[in-house]
Amino acid sequence: MYAYDEFDRTLLAERVTEFRGQVGRRLSGALTEDEFKPLRLMNGVYLQLHAYMLRVAIPYGTLSADQLRRMAYVARTYDRGYGHFTTRQNIQFNWIKLEELPEAMAALAEVGVHGIQTSGNCIRNVTTDQWSAATPEEVDDPRIWAEILRQYSTMHPEFSYLPRKFKIAITAADHDRAAIKVHDVGLRLHRNAAGELGFEVLVGGGLGRTPFIGKKIKDFLPVRHLLSYIEAVMRVYNQFGRRDNIYKARIKILVHEIGAEAFSAEVEKEWESIRDGALQLDDAVIADIRSRFIYPKFEKLADNPPELVEALQDERFATWYRSSIARHKVPGYAILTVSLKPVGLPPGDATADQMDVIADLAERYAFREIRVGHEQNLCLPHVAQRDLPALWRALDAAGLATPNVNLVSDIIACPGLDYCALANARAIPVAQDIARRFADLDRARGIGRLHVNISGCINACGHHHVGHIGILGVEKNGQEFYQITIGGRADEQAQLGTLLGPAVSYEEVPDLIERIVDAYLELRTNPRELFVDTVARLGTEPFKERVYEAH
Repeated sequence: MYAYDEFDRTLLAERVTEFRGQVGRRLSGALTEDEFKPLRLMNGVYLQLHAYMLRVAIPYGTLSADQLRRMAYVARTYDRGYGHFTTRQNIQFNWIKLEELPEAMAALAEVGVHGIQTSGNCIRNVTTDQWSAATPEEVDDPRIWAEILRQYSTMHPEFSYLPRKFKIAITAADHDRAAIKVHDVGLRLHRNAAGELGFEVLVGGGLGRTPFIGKKIKDFLPVRHLLSYIEAVMRVYNQFGRRDNIYKARIKILVHEIGAEAFSAEVEKEWESIRDGALQLDDAVIADIRSRFIYPKFEKLADNPPELVEALQDERFATWYRSSIARHKVPGYAILTVSLKPVGLPPGDATADQMDVIADLAERYAFREIRVGHEQNLCLPHVAQRDLPALWRALDAAGLATPNVNLVSDIIACPGLDYCALANARAIPVAQDIARRFADLDRARGIGRLHVNISGCINACGHHHVGHIGILGVEKNGQEFYQITIGGRADEQAQLGTLLGPAVSYEEVPDLIERIVDAYLELRTNPRELFVDTVARLGTEPFKERVYEAH
């Protein structure tokens, strides 16, 4: 956990006071909605279909138990008793009244939480691997570097009015859980042949109307140059990014139009003038940031303690364990993923009561720490293996022990037409219908790892382009239709899915997905071949033949 200082607390208090005045002027009529819009967006407040929505940043996906409890309080007091966790490691409250927004923000600010730069044309919440500092795969804790970027970018005067929004993701593991290749800037922390720590830099990734996989522009950037190099990237984008067309304003379009090589050359030219200046990170600065992260004091424990071995005789526990538990870098500990995808309920939602339960369990069993994952699930990153049976029983009682992590019912979905003013089609009910279709866990485990992503419009908040199966809602003559892609993935082998065939109606989607899965089961070489690997091996035609032409 990062320990925020007095500067952070003062900044948030001042921002709440400022916003309280802005809301007062809006309510009195002194500000029109058009005048109020840029002010509220700077604080993460959107006007959606039915109400104002507050988007709260969770920097690099890390929460304390106290912070999660405060989010539960806000959900219970100012919303309708729940919050929605997003693919950017944020939480959204969909029903807060405008006049109550300052009070909700003040309550969050007391525990160091805010909505600053969760919207607008600025550098958004920097995201990382939710297993940071727990997984044995990583070379360093990427949250340290995300925190450095957070401090650098918060209300940065030069980058508060970019051509368009800007998103950065960092990973420090070989397996990418942060989806760095579909971000405006993706950073992979690794060591060179000399053992030095640095970043591989990707630019121009992104989804939405025009999806692209990021292009590598630097193999190895020494960590001391992180800020100066990112500053050079931002300056080039700010200078050359298009402002005449909102659909062509993202950095991905600039990189695509001039080419990665030309973009890299512009960055190098800009970087040359600033690389050894004030933005260079010296060892003392890095050490100071690192010292503000408080890490657990792990006990000396053995793997597979008697409590765990005995509990694994219970088939329900064993099923959950196989789905939800990953190896920790410290013997005797585990990484626990809490599924927020119970069959039949909205993906990514957690009630206030459930948030309180998770906060209590984190306090008791997990060093008070909770993470938000890109997949819209939560994570307890540091849990003693001996405590897993007790944790499972408590999660099960709260409806939080669904053993479907990475299975077909672990669906990523945006709020869609149920909430969003931009959406063309529903996303949540589609996810619910598909999850019900594959509710049988034996069947789901037989299918294996399969990521279904659903977006209610072309903006792709559900990341449908990189789902193993991607579903995009579109509108045709006032009716909801859905385009299906297959073969996408968001990991270190990231690629965009391929359109399978004609769009289908809302009612047809579950049947179509079931036919795709049945085709995969017929076409795979063995049960260990994942869906996405079968598509990579065969292409889309064998699926198209079985899914469309036979019906």
